[in-house]
Amino acid sequence: MSTSSRSCFVVLVLVCVYVAYLVIGALVFSALEKPLEEKVQAELNLLKQQLISNMSCINISTLEQLLETLLNANKYGVSLGQNTSENSNWDLASALFFSNTLVTTIGYGHTTPLSDVGKAFSIVYALFGVPFTMLVLTACVRRLMVPLNLRPVEFWRRRFGWHPQTARTIHFVMLLLVIVVFFFLLPATIFSLIEDSWSFLEAFYFCFISLCTIGLGDFVPGENPNQKLRPLYKISVMIYLFLGLMAMYFVLRSFHKLADVRGWTAFFHLPTCDDEGEEEKDNIIEEPNECETDTKPLDPGARASYNSISR
Repeated sequence: MSTSSRSCFVVLVLVCVYVAYLVIGALVFSALEKPLEEKVQAELNLLKQQLISNMSCINISTLEQLLETLLNANKYGVSLGQNTSENSNWDLASALFFSNTLVTTIGYGHTTPLSDVGKAFSIVYALFGVPFTMLVLTACVRRLMVPLNLRPVEFWRRRFGWHPQTARTIHFVMLLLVIVVFFFLLPATIFSLIEDSWSFLEAFYFCFISLCTIGLGDFVPGENPNQKLRPLYKISVMIYLFLGLMAMYFVLRSFHKLADVRGWTAFFHLPTCDDEGEEEKDNIIEEPNECETDTKPLDPGARASYNSISR
């Protein structure tokens, strides 16, 4: 089988596995969530009928209009019991938090623009903000690759004489443990203490959903009306999300390096991780290669000449 045919076959297998994975996930979610959805819908219908039967003076059309208005308002992050004088979805801290979730593509959906102008501005803002965010993350991660990735691997190779595959694998495992502790376990513990209604599992779930940029929006920090220091809390979460995304991107870059060393990228016919640049390469001191020093061309003046041979 030629290289081109093998590459097409591997890609086809990956696509088939991915489609099967999506179908299985859809079936599982449907089996788990659809009965609960039907149960909640039945309870809502029952409450509506009880309200109508007990209070016959209420107009049905008025009640339905009220319910529809409440649902639409809740979609935009506005609730009936919200006190706009104390908590607002568009104060400075909340607006910063919304902007951060917009350009990082997390998008919880708990707060959305109400006006047409706001919607149009969101399109333009995200159009430039999303690639700019990626540019910033990429620039930061590239500069962290040398001190946190290349140098430790090179140090362990020289200090312990490890094979490049062994050194990079151990480095990636250690890096993964550090990321899990400082960006998942520790923040989840803090969130579970600050958010009264969140368990540790729910806080860990929020961290994972957020840093993977899934952003389901079922758990959003700082939405409790009685939240203390809400502006500072929102800004702190915003900083955590940005640093967390940077850490996740750093993990992906490190995994790509590991895949290059292990030969996985070549096996799947994927592009290798791009070089870190001449500036970064200069920061890593490499030992001289004996083969290179021995194979340097001799000085022309030092070469033997046949004319000097006495006949």
